[in-house]
Amino acid sequence: CLWCYTNNTCIDYPVRSILPSSSLCSLSNARWGVCWLNFEALIIALAVVAGLILVSITVCCCYCCYCRRRSRSRLDEEEEQLARKREERRLQSLQRKHERKLKHDEIRKKYGLLQDSDNPYSRFENE
Repeated sequence: CLWCYTNNTCIDYPVRSILPSSSLCSLSNARWGVCWLNFEALIIALAVVAGLILVSITVCCCYCCYCRRRSRSRLDEEEEQLARKREERRLQSLQRKHERKLKHDEIRKKYGLLQDSDNPYSRFENE
């Protein structure tokens, strides 16, 4: 139903067109469905709601893209930092291994257990 305030009549809504023509009733005087719902206000309200939805979707998409880029750079930095720490631990481990080998060689030398590097297969003999 399309209620027109200018002539106080209820007209069947023109289904073929989205907006009623001005020959039937002017847009400011047309009411849709119920007498208190102004057609012009309804169109403005729907446009504002649709605009807010589009703006919020756009803002969310931009924010998400920014966060992804930011998180990727953070992940790259963390990965690089972990690789540096892993390399440092590996170098420290090799250094400790070398120090242990030197200590063990000193102990072997002290007790006469150090083998000749020329003949590693020589037999151990008690003197």
